[in-house]
Amino acid sequence: MKPMRIALLGLGSVGRGVAKVLANPEYGFVITAAADSKSGAVAPLGATLDMCEVFARKNATGKCGDSAWSAERIVREAEYDILVEVSPTNAQTGEPALSNIRAALMRGKHVVTSNKGPISIAYPELSAVAKEHNAGLMFEGTVAGAVPIMNGLRHGLAGNRVNALFGVLNGTCNYILTRMEEEGLTYQQALLEASDLGYAEADPSADVNGTDAAIKLVILANTMLGMNVTLDEVVRVGIDGMTADALMMAGKTGHTIRLIASIHPDKRQLEVSPRLIHKEHPLVVDGTLNAVTVDTELAGPVTFIGRGAGSVETASAVLADLIALKERYGDK
Repeated sequence: MKPMRIALLGLGSVGRGVAKVLANPEYGFVITAAADSKSGAVAPLGATLDMCEVFARKNATGKCGDSAWSAERIVREAEYDILVEVSPTNAQTGEPALSNIRAALMRGKHVVTSNKGPISIAYPELSAVAKEHNAGLMFEGTVAGAVPIMNGLRHGLAGNRVNALFGVLNGTCNYILTRMEEEGLTYQQALLEASDLGYAEADPSADVNGTDAAIKLVILANTMLGMNVTLDEVVRVGIDGMTADALMMAGKTGHTIRLIASIHPDKRQLEVSPRLIHKEHPLVVDGTLNAVTVDTELAGPVTFIGRGAGSVETASAVLADLIALKERYGDK
């Protein structure tokens, strides 16, 4: 089977992780085009990009290639089989990733993305476009990083009705709460520590106010549970008002506090909020780990635990999607 050609949009942390993973020829993929927000690089027909050179150029100049090759132009004109879209999330509009994904699907190109914006905002439309043009649309990396919650629901628990879903879906918040509990740090001290370690964004508001976890809930609800909900329907309470005293009081009764995201499909209830939870509960994970418990009709409660973010960890989810597409479309 000949290698499938990848156009990679987004050369930040996740993009670097994807490029690193795909450098292994055993996986059977080659990168033929790549773009950051300012420029793009396209290999001559039949050739592949040297991604070490691409990243070296980006480190030296701030651009990965030629300004004449924008991400939009690569999507519409370059030769590739799969668009891998891993640019930063725009939670308000999903752009420019949404337009790029739509354009690739309309060319009959498969798409793998870890970008939450387009999937949370326009999944029904994108799914219909993919079906119309016989293209694959995969997005395991949008929720819980390396945790295979999508594939677990789609394949491992196929046929099970989901009664409810509960999860720790934001590693930044979980790290902050863990450190407040373990060391008695204030919220501000724990947030500063998370920032120093690279676990928190420069602007952490979407993480700590529950928006990031709420977006992931919308994706799970609409893509896996057959719901049709929007971000505005998710009840959101963040952890920015949390105190060390609250965690200490919880600990006296064998409990702790975690930011829990939940879905009750039958009641159409979606919520993200800090909740009192027993320390022996499977969702009480430490640091930046994510955990999701799915309460199912036949299998009962099933819990998935793993690393929820990170360059190579998210690349692991992207690779799983790429391999699934290759198995389905690789010889066609």
